[in-house]
Amino acid sequence: MSLSIGIVGMPNVGKSTLFNALTKKGVPCENYPFCTIDPSVGVVAVPDFRVDRLAEMSHSVKKIPAVVEFVDIAGLVKGASEGEGLGNQFLTHIRDVDAIAEVVRIFDDEDIHHVAGTVDPRQDIEVIDLELVLADLQSAEKQLERLERDAKGLAHRSTAEGGDKDTIASRDVLRKIMPALKAGKAARTVQLDDKEKDVARLFHFLTTKPILYVLNRKSGVINVDAEKGERSRALMEFLESTHAGYVTIDAGVERDLSDVHEDERAEFRRELGSLDDGIDTLIKGGYKLLDLISFFTTGDDETRAWTIHRGAKAPEAGAAIHTDFRDKFIRTEVIDWDTLLEVGSFAKAREKGILRTEGKEYIVQDGDVMEFLHS
Repeated sequence: MSLSIGIVGMPNVGKSTLFNALTKKGVPCENYPFCTIDPSVGVVAVPDFRVDRLAEMSHSVKKIPAVVEFVDIAGLVKGASEGEGLGNQFLTHIRDVDAIAEVVRIFDDEDIHHVAGTVDPRQDIEVIDLELVLADLQSAEKQLERLERDAKGLAHRSTAEGGDKDTIASRDVLRKIMPALKAGKAARTVQLDDKEKDVARLFHFLTTKPILYVLNRKSGVINVDAEKGERSRALMEFLESTHAGYVTIDAGVERDLSDVHEDERAEFRRELGSLDDGIDTLIKGGYKLLDLISFFTTGDDETRAWTIHRGAKAPEAGAAIHTDFRDKFIRTEVIDWDTLLEVGSFAKAREKGILRTEGKEYIVQDGDVMEFLHS
């Protein structure tokens, strides 16, 4: 499953520094045939101690974690929706990713120029988010004009069938979304039922993509969150009022620590005042943002974490390994990862009768260890 998160932000907010820190945690792409081989794409492992524990139990030759792609996208400036700067490139690239990690600078540094002349995190967020809304508004206006015209051609019919129903459904969803966009709000803020959400996905709006704000601080200078002034209050009020997901990170520290041996990192973190692994927090946050979970397979050859969407049924999970496990699915044997560790092996779990046999309707849970049977 190829899923990607686009790293976006204003110029000079630390996007490239963050991307460089991420790519130093990259994984060998030969284990993931879907991965893009591109200098602007970093394929990073999702930190998960369960892979290590299961690999130790099985004495696996290889251990392969779940991964997420992070895409470094050109910096955005005001007017991007009208083609300013690299606006067209920015909007094209962001349309291709599944989610957005928006880097927001929260540090003052006279040596690093800010395009607006002063650091104001809340204002930076407004600039970027508004450009995305304006780009969606342009697209929505064009599509709604066409759909209204097509729907008028169907007006003389008493019922609409097939493609006609699709036209009317698309028009009605756009009619719901347009007022929000005109008010400067993201399309994701519009209340839609499940069928309407399926229709809305076909429009590929930028503002329907889930978003995670990455608050980038810097050691040795004034940071907005530590200052706790008006800028900090405005930022936190926005994040709390919109229920936005966010992580705080020092991209410069994380980049520098990526070159330090793992045994020495804890000491360096204490010296730099950065006790948490910000990159790991970001990667996990991105995985959660995409609403992904992991199930596992384990054996002598390898222990692997497989990525699926939350709510996926057993055949869908099997397809992550091989399409035969979906198309020719018979059943799957399942056990919780921690229960498996307690008994010591799949064979012992089978002997004790604690393996569960599940069918096509089973909804896979995060942490399941599975073996599939197909015809």
